[in-house]
Amino acid sequence: MATILITGTNRGIGLEYVRQYAQDGWQVIACCRQPATAENLNRLTIQYPDHIRIYALDVADHQQIDQLSTTLANETIDLLINNAGVYPPSDDGGFGSIDYPAWHKTFQINTMAPLKMAEAFISQISNSKLKTMATITSKMGSIADNQRGGSYIYRSSKAAINMVAKSLAIDLKARGITSVLLHPGWVKTDMGGAGALISTEQSVTGMRRILKEITLADSGKFFAYDGQLIPW
Repeated sequence: MATILITGTNRGIGLEYVRQYAQDGWQVIACCRQPATAENLNRLTIQYPDHIRIYALDVADHQQIDQLSTTLANETIDLLINNAGVYPPSDDGGFGSIDYPAWHKTFQINTMAPLKMAEAFISQISNSKLKTMATITSKMGSIADNQRGGSYIYRSSKAAINMVAKSLAIDLKARGITSVLLHPGWVKTDMGGAGALISTEQSVTGMRRILKEITLADSGKFFAYDGQLIPW
């Protein structure tokens, strides 16, 4: 039975990933900062008690990441999904009103954490059958696609994680590990807002279809949820 580890699972896309993979019989390791208050995630655990385990994890805390890896040292992780991410409200301020402390925090979560997760769980992933890492990024991290400017903090953090995941694809190829980037679309979540275009179910279903079909030859690619490749 395949095992998946997902970060940022208390709501939105992460929660939907947990639901769909548990429903399909995977062993799901669901991580979030505060499991005690993650009501929807806990309800899923009651629904799928044999398939979901919840662990507390703040991805900005590298010590916590290392501790979790130690706890799960004997696991094999077929698929790691780096889903946890932030879009700081202060990013709407634009040029001339940048919240630099928020920028630093955003890089910790959106850019540094996925690489730290890869480093911490490399053994568990290497020992698995599927050997896949997927990082949830954004089309807003595409330099070629930037036609509107602004959103300096979020855009730069996602452009940076795109480079990280691309380097992982090169550095880990010899181990047979696939590293891909996934743009979930404009999704109706707390981050996406009510005006978004698609549901979490549509987004995750599309991304799962990609993850099911990719091979090592696709490592380093930047996919939209509908399967289209996004320019860097």
